[in-house]
Amino acid sequence: PNDINKAITALKGIANRQIGVIELDHSLDIDEVTEIFIRINSKGTALSQSDFVMSKMAADIEHGGNILRKTVDYFCHLAVKPEFYSHITNDEEFQNSKYASKIKWLSKDYDDIFDPDYGDMLRVSFMHQFRRGKLSDLVSLLSGRDFETKEYRDDIVDESYRKLDKGIQNFINEYNFAQFIMAIKGAGFVSHKLLNSAMTLDFAYTLYLMLLDDSTIPNAQIKRYVQKWFVMSTLTSRYIGSPETVMDRDMRSVAEKGFLNFLADVEASSLSDSFWTVTLPQNLETSSINSPAFNTFIAAQINLNCNSMLMNGTKISDLVTISGDVHHIFPRAYLKNNGVANKTKYNQVANYIYLDTQVNKAINDDSPKIYFTKVKQQCKTKEIELGNISDESLLLSNLSENCIPNGIDKMDVSSYDKFLSERRRLMAALIERYYKGL
Repeated sequence: PNDINKAITALKGIANRQIGVIELDHSLDIDEVTEIFIRINSKGTALSQSDFVMSKMAADIEHGGNILRKTVDYFCHLAVKPEFYSHITNDEEFQNSKYASKIKWLSKDYDDIFDPDYGDMLRVSFMHQFRRGKLSDLVSLLSGRDFETKEYRDDIVDESYRKLDKGIQNFINEYNFAQFIMAIKGAGFVSHKLLNSAMTLDFAYTLYLMLLDDSTIPNAQIKRYVQKWFVMSTLTSRYIGSPETVMDRDMRSVAEKGFLNFLADVEASSLSDSFWTVTLPQNLETSSINSPAFNTFIAAQINLNCNSMLMNGTKISDLVTISGDVHHIFPRAYLKNNGVANKTKYNQVANYIYLDTQVNKAINDDSPKIYFTKVKQQCKTKEIELGNISDESLLLSNLSENCIPNGIDKMDVSSYDKFLSERRRLMAALIERYYKGL
């Protein structure tokens, strides 16, 4: 009984506890507010710029910011879990808004190529409407900041919410979203496994929405240009370091020069002949299976409708999306058993390839010299032991589309370094052909 009484007394005491409230001046910038938050937050968790935007919207009733915030939150939930829609139907306030019907399509959408979080959604909505790249500017604009006079004005608040509303509606539009996903898939990026930069996707969708309003770009060409920009920025890691600064600069350049002129300038400076023959092969000198260069190589094979190695009719796209995985051309066990013990060395992406499971099992731990000789032999005997190719011209075509160097049937461990160097060169050449054909 004493313990119960103490617990009840402690519970009643909560009503008498004082809760500190800190009011922050609206003129404080994000860095200052973040520092204040960190100092009073026991975990030291920093607020992101999108957190500030979401908080700002949630507190705004006059301009409907609170409903806009719900729209962002619900869209991002539905993108990951379409079944979440049943919970949204219980929110009467949201169901009565103009946004409910606009995101209902997500309840039946199970594509996971681009499942944006609220940071992605706010960034794209903001960038294509305000033509700025720094999300901290959106917080200031929603507060009414005039960047020239340093004053805060109600008319700027009104205009900023109006533009943000339009940006979010453009983002959640089913047609816009579906067409953008089609562009990314059409470029060969058919699985989320091939996508390694959310910022690169964000800018690509931003560009798609911007080009919809660009009268100099025919609608039929928009997806093609978005594909080229996405592949270029992936290959060059354009938005990996200081992405907001680069995005802000890119949008200003598009506004000043026009998109087509700016694209030509970027291609001339970032994708010169030396990029394809020197830089890209060097970028393929990695063991990271999630490297931008290797992901783009797989996307290129998918876009070019390439067959998987030694299997005519089984496409790389099938293996990536259904049941395939990357395997070693020079088997890992074979290399390790022959003195190549360095994991980084035997796991080079130039030694990786998407293979049909049965082909991989048939190769086992044999050297390329052994198993490719078998394949060449079956083209003569027509008795298939490995894969399904028994025609020499088909075999040559298959090796070419998988960037397998000439003389592979004579290669053993002593040829491994030469093989890697040659295959990187062939992979880079295929990526170049793919990019220029987009």
